[in-house]
Amino acid sequence: MSSVAGGGLLWYDCGAEMDKIELKATNRDILGKKVRHLRRQGVTPIHLFGHGIKSLALQCDARELEQVLSQAGHTGLISLKVDHEKKARTAVIREYGRDWRNKQLIHVDLYQVRMGEKIRLEVPVVAIGEAPALKVKENMLAQEFDTLHVECLPGKIPDTIEVDISTLTEPGDAIRIKDIVLDEGVAVLNEPELVIVKISRRHVEKMEEEVVEAVPEAEEEAAEGPEEAESDKEKPSEGE
Repeated sequence: MSSVAGGGLLWYDCGAEMDKIELKATNRDILGKKVRHLRRQGVTPIHLFGHGIKSLALQCDARELEQVLSQAGHTGLISLKVDHEKKARTAVIREYGRDWRNKQLIHVDLYQVRMGEKIRLEVPVVAIGEAPALKVKENMLAQEFDTLHVECLPGKIPDTIEVDISTLTEPGDAIRIKDIVLDEGVAVLNEPELVIVKISRRHVEKMEEEVVEAVPEAEEEAAEGPEEAESDKEKPSEGE
């Protein structure tokens, strides 16, 4: 049985558990610009927030956090153990930032979820199969979306959304959001008529080769202006 909860989200009774990636964190007292001192020590600032909870300033080992990021992405569930709390929190990665110069993690935002509460998040789109249309070199596959906005229970979050392109046989063929079939309880929130992938023709520009013809020396002399020719004749010889 379900009921409408605050924020328009749906609540369900759900006892199912999933495998989660563990991450240990501690409370953080250092805030603002001072957190740069933490990064120098191999510690990354974390911000935990969620529906109906008080947000927390946390921190954890940067190397451990990098491993969690590579495993969980934006869709994997994380079992977050905070300091001396007896019960782990379940969270997903909502956002993270890196220093563009050295790629060092600057911060990570985690969103705490409840297994019985639907959440909304971005899920990567992956094209699978082989499109017959791509056997013609003038054709190309255009992917309009790298991610789709999905709503579902945390236990049903798909790692990726697979789009089978093996049905695309000629230019103009396309797969739209409404054509995607997902597991029950997983809904795509993007406009159904939008195109995810399509076959397009390549724009081939023919480059005209410029042919440079050699001009004979006699023609070059003939092309000289009358003033240039006369000036040459008026020049005295070395013996004059």
